[in-house]
Amino acid sequence: MSAIYRKELKSYFSSIMGYLFIAVMLIAAGIYTMIYNLSYQYAVFEYVYASVTFIYLIVIPILTMRSFPEEKKQKTDQLLYSLPIKMSEIVFGKYFAALTVLAIPTVVMGIYPLILSSFGTFNLAIVYSTMVYFFLLGAALISVCMFVSTLVESQILAAIFSFLVVFVAYFADNITRFSSSSIPISLALIIIFIAVIALTVNLLTKNKFLSQLIAIILVIATIVLLIVKSSLIEGVASAVLEKIALFEQMYNVIYGTVDFSGIVYMLSVIALFNFFSVQVLEKRRWA
Repeated sequence: MSAIYRKELKSYFSSIMGYLFIAVMLIAAGIYTMIYNLSYQYAVFEYVYASVTFIYLIVIPILTMRSFPEEKKQKTDQLLYSLPIKMSEIVFGKYFAALTVLAIPTVVMGIYPLILSSFGTFNLAIVYSTMVYFFLLGAALISVCMFVSTLVESQILAAIFSFLVVFVAYFADNITRFSSSSIPISLALIIIFIAVIALTVNLLTKNKFLSQLIAIILVIATIVLLIVKSSLIEGVASAVLEKIALFEQMYNVIYGTVDFSGIVYMLSVIALFNFFSVQVLEKRRWA
C-alpha cells in the first residue's frame, strides 16, 4: 500500500492538482476569516469552517476524479490488477494520498484561531471539535467520490457525478424540509433514488436485467405503499435524505452539540464506500 500511496501523493504534487486544491481551500478560509473575524469581529472561527465546506462541492470531485479513470486512460489499470497485492491496498493507498492533500490545508487552518486568540477570546474546544468534523466530512466525501470514480471510465463523468452526489448531500436537509409536506415531491425523490440504485447495480454487475428487475420491484413496492398508507411515502423520502445529509453532522457541533454518533456516522460512511470501491475493483480483476 505504501508504494501506491507514495505514487498517488507524488502525482498530486507533480501536477497542479494538489497545489490548486490547497490554494483554493486556504484562499476561501482567508476570505471567510477576514469577513467573520476581522470585519465583523466575531470570536467564532467555527463559522469559517462551516462556510468553507461549500468549497467541498467543487474541490472534492476535482481531487478524486482522476483516482481510477486516470489508470484506464494511461492503460495502467490492468497492471494494477495483475500485481500481487490486494485491491484494498490499491484503494486505501489512493484514499490516504487524497486524505493527506486534504489534511494540509486543514492543519494550516487550525493555526488561524491560535493567532486570532491573541486579539479575542475563542472557545478553542468548539473550534477544534469543528475542525475534526470538518476533516471527517471531507474524508467521507472523498470516499464517496472515489467510489463514484470506480464506476465510470471518464474523468469528466467522474467529476460531474461526484458533484451531483456532493450537491445532494449539501442541500439534503433543505430538501427534506421542503419535501416533507408534499407527496408528489417525495415520490419524485423516491423515483430518483430508485434510478440511482438501478444505475449503480448496472455499473457494478454489468447486468441490465438485474438492474431493471430491482427497479421494477422498488417501483411496485412504492405504488403499493402509496395505496396502502401514503403518509409513509413522505417518511421514506425524509428518512433517506436525513441519512445522506452529511454536512448537517458538522453544523450540529457549531451550535454546541458535540455528538460522538456523528463521528461514528462519518467513519461508517468512509468504511462503507471504501469497501464498495474494493468490491468494484475485485470484480474487474476477476472479470
